[in-house]
Amino acid sequence: MYIAGTIFILSYVFIASEKINKTIVALLGASLMLLFHIISQDKAFEHVDMNVISLLISMMVLVKIVEQTGVFEFIAIKIAKLVKGDPFKIMVFLFLLTAFFSAMLDNITTVLLIAPVSILLAGELKISPIPFLLSQIFASNIGGTSTLIGDPPNIMIGSAAGLSFMDFVFNLVPLIIILLIFLSLTFYFLFGKKMKVSNENRARIMAFDEKKLIKNPVLLHKSLIVMTFVIIGFGIHGFVDLEAATIAMTGASILIIVGKIDPDTVFKEVEWGSIFFFTGLFIMVGTLVETGIIGIISKKMLDFTHGDVKFTAKILLWFSGGFSAIVDNIPFVATMIPLIQDMGTHLGTHAIKPLWWALSLGACLGGNGTLIGASANVIIANMAAKSGNKISFLDFLKYGVPITLMTLLISYFYILIRYF
Repeated sequence: MYIAGTIFILSYVFIASEKINKTIVALLGASLMLLFHIISQDKAFEHVDMNVISLLISMMVLVKIVEQTGVFEFIAIKIAKLVKGDPFKIMVFLFLLTAFFSAMLDNITTVLLIAPVSILLAGELKISPIPFLLSQIFASNIGGTSTLIGDPPNIMIGSAAGLSFMDFVFNLVPLIIILLIFLSLTFYFLFGKKMKVSNENRARIMAFDEKKLIKNPVLLHKSLIVMTFVIIGFGIHGFVDLEAATIAMTGASILIIVGKIDPDTVFKEVEWGSIFFFTGLFIMVGTLVETGIIGIISKKMLDFTHGDVKFTAKILLWFSGGFSAIVDNIPFVATMIPLIQDMGTHLGTHAIKPLWWALSLGACLGGNGTLIGASANVIIANMAAKSGNKISFLDFLKYGVPITLMTLLISYFYILIRYF
């Protein structure tokens, strides 16, 4: 247990320092867990969430194929012209769009679709895409909090607690709307006055004929048809008993065939660094679960509250928010669920409902705390780096920590006012 904890902490320090590539650190940390026989290889790979890995790869393939049509450039110019080239309005538009689609799809898919548009737009306006991308990280995690299918922890909570899609909408959407309005105002003070675009660049954007940017209309039509069915599939996957990864994989395979795409070419474009980073992280966090570290911390937290639902909800929100900023929220939520269910056997299932909402809000919103707090954060950071606009771990903390604290504080008062 002590060795596992030491390896994880040292790995986290090296990831934060960025002295060594974070993917190498994650893989080395996972390898050390295996080399020291802290966890067996079979058990370690059981903790690698292949649904997440397969979903990531499949969506990256789909997005790379769609990119070839020129539709991202088309959308980017269309949005810019709609708001007359005003960079702050473009940022808010993309921020709200990201939040909406993260609620309806999932946040990984959403950022894979919208982040390339942001990078292209910033390039045309001759400004940094970093404010756009930061706002989309926050939007993806906040928007994903609002529905049953928006974020994996919500799927797990909904299944364990018997909560429906509309339960999440009714209980969480009002808060999410408040948070989105709050952040839109916050972004104005953080970025609004710094985002300046010359009249020349603005005029150049307005003069663009976006229709000429579509490079392959035939592939675009095929892509839109396949993507439409994939999105519908995401919306109903719970009802048809299929994982999101299965739907995405099917869509990617079909589009490669009907689009007559060379698979080797498109597979080279997959963000393999992100894939291996998640693999290493899953193994390290899985080892913390297997050695009982996460379970001990969680149980002590609930013991500390002595079964008081109001006090437990308060602690659970802040504890899960802080913990989910540091480790992946999926194994954390998996550990907390049986503990909350156990409280339900003593207090009644209705009495503990506020605890489910506190867990959901803490686990999902906490993902905004650090650059590795959520899958969407890592994906956007890697896309930014590839475009020559690095988002460092420490630079992200300057925005992530205060925004996470403020959103958790608003959530704290929301839970107290609504449920107690």
